[in-house]
Amino acid sequence: MTSNDITTDAVILAAGYSSRAQGFKMQFQIDEKAVIQHVIEAFLPFCVNIFVVGGFQYEKLLPLLAPYGDKVKLVVNKNFKLGMFSSVQTGVKQVVSEQFFITPGDYPLITSQICCSILSVGKAFVVPSFQMKGGHPILMNSSCIGELLSENVDGNLKTFLKKMPVEYINISDAGIMYDLDTREDYVKLQDIMKEKEKEKTVQKGGQL
Repeated sequence: MTSNDITTDAVILAAGYSSRAQGFKMQFQIDEKAVIQHVIEAFLPFCVNIFVVGGFQYEKLLPLLAPYGDKVKLVVNKNFKLGMFSSVQTGVKQVVSEQFFITPGDYPLITSQICCSILSVGKAFVVPSFQMKGGHPILMNSSCIGELLSENVDGNLKTFLKKMPVEYINISDAGIMYDLDTREDYVKLQDIMKEKEKEKTVQKGGQL
């Protein structure tokens, strides 16, 4: 079986309080789309199912997911107060494909090109890296789900991955590193996105 024959799902973690962002950060607008919509759209070309794990104020996610139809599904983590790993475990329970991406939902600079690069490696566990620092999204083989679910809810994905045969790949796009925790992060991400759009415009102009 080639990597092109392997089915892929995605798990997007969006259950936290967003307390440092001073608002529900998944619905913050960047380049006329909500933060989580940027993440969803990066996965759309490759994934059979996209599972968004909600928790705190999960009802605010519903209108953001609605445009994508049945392919994008909201999963509610009733135990989100126990931390992010509880959302990881809630999300992977839904996975039906042979492998899956997993990422927090506040990485709006993840792109389809990044996802394609990760998939092209053809390995079971892939972590993208920028300047020797790991980022998101992470690709995992579904064979690990049973072991993942047996971990203590106080655990974390980084520690779990140390048990797996992880392949780190260099990605030249710093977008794999940028999440949104604070209002300052939000302003920074908006500025980065504007610069990316300018670059695209210049490139298109050069191709005319």
